Amino acid sequence: MPKLTTQLKTPHQVLKMSRAALLVSIALTGGLAGCAIGPNYQRAPMDLPEQYPSAVTIDTSLPENVKAIPQKWWTVFNDPVLNQMEEEALAENQDLIKAAAAVDEAAAQARIARNGLLPSLSTSNAAQRGNTSNEVYGSTPTVSTYTVGATLSWELDVWGKLRRANEAGRASYLASRYARDATQLSLTAQVAQTYFQLRAYDAALTVSNSTVKGREQSLNLQRRRFEEGYLSKFEVAQAEAELASAQLSAQQQALAIQNTETALGILLGRSPRLLSQNNARGASIEQLSAIKTEDPVDLPSNLLLRRPDVVSAEQQLIAANANIGVARAAYFPSISLSGNLGSQSLALSNLFSGPAAAWSFVGNIAAPIFNFGTTQAQVKIANARQQQALASYQKAIQVAFKDVYDGLHSSSSNKQQLQTVRQQRNAAQEALKLVRLRYDAGYSGYFEVLDAERNAYSTELALINIQLAQLNAQVNLFKALGGGWQIN
Repeated sequence: MPKLTTQLKTPHQVLKMSRAALLVSIALTGGLAGCAIGPNYQRAPMDLPEQYPSAVTIDTSLPENVKAIPQKWWTVFNDPVLNQMEEEALAENQDLIKAAAAVDEAAAQARIARNGLLPSLSTSNAAQRGNTSNEVYGSTPTVSTYTVGATLSWELDVWGKLRRANEAGRASYLASRYARDATQLSLTAQVAQTYFQLRAYDAALTVSNSTVKGREQSLNLQRRRFEEGYLSKFEVAQAEAELASAQLSAQQQALAIQNTETALGILLGRSPRLLSQNNARGASIEQLSAIKTEDPVDLPSNLLLRRPDVVSAEQQLIAANANIGVARAAYFPSISLSGNLGSQSLALSNLFSGPAAAWSFVGNIAAPIFNFGTTQAQVKIANARQQQALASYQKAIQVAFKDVYDGLHSSSSNKQQLQTVRQQRNAAQEALKLVRLRYDAGYSGYFEVLDAERNAYSTELALINIQLAQLNAQVNLFKALGGGWQIN
């Protein structure tokens, strides 16, 4: 086998020549890559409202002193049990853990896209021993060959394909991160509202149990009066029916409490063994609804563009926009450079000697010629996905403002309804007290008492429902504003 020869006597000379070729390539790339192919992202003009329907003044600019409320917005309700549940959910909820893992995946994908702009260095080392066919080449000796080398490869980003891919990767990572924040905001809101629902069921069960006890006493009284001949069997049967109705409500509310407990356990990320355990109780529904929260004043509408779901949708649009450039770059040649530096010898002892040095420098240009319109189809796909992302972004903004509008209206309306229902409840209780006095004095019949009891019972439950609706409206408004509001 002939000896390998080269005009470069030392590896230092080889390295010096490869470095010079690399510098020339860098200069060539810098001269050609003036701009990346494909459209640059520009945010579409927003038709934002000048004021909310509630006549709250809106500043369409975004002052620097306006910030989103801190993430722990639920602390405004001053309930340590709720605070502990929120912290448990943030640490253990499976949907949030999944969203965090998706962020890690997107970060790794973004790093891969970014590394595409950089050269790659690899090494190859081999030891080979073999013999050729005596039938073809005649008698040949068994030969050992030893090779050590390093290869530097680099694709020149002449058309900006790799830069667009890097832009898309970074935007996809940010979209995933803000999607996680949106999941977190939705989770904390759901935990709060489920806890409020649980406290509402607790209050309703207390009212129903009290009603059951009162109707049991009333039934016993009616039975004695029936035995004494003062009442008919019809009145006793009516009292029995009213008692059964209250007992049924209490049973249904007890079941609802159990179902809400398990639903809360899922949100808190508890294991199946702990899923059915009773949760601690904090403030009552009455105490929670008594917490005063002020509606936003002079809230800039651009603040909604900071909502995590809106920002995530915009980052998805940025990624789709960049991918158009990646698809269009397929129309142009791909230029890559690779250099190899190493040594090769028939004897292991001579592997690192001067004559064993070997090097190569290769430039490659791959240009598309004809692929039956595949590249054109890929560009159309990228454009269509960009249009889909744009529609999703605009829809996210529409939903954001709808959520704020609904939240402001609900907050205002529920405050009025709460005051009205309290007046109704107080009047119903007063009416029940008076009709009982009239009944005891013989001026009213038993069915008037039953009607007054039903009315008082229904107004108690209506008050609880309005208190729950008020709390849910406050949470929805916090959520609609991306966590709330804070003006320093």
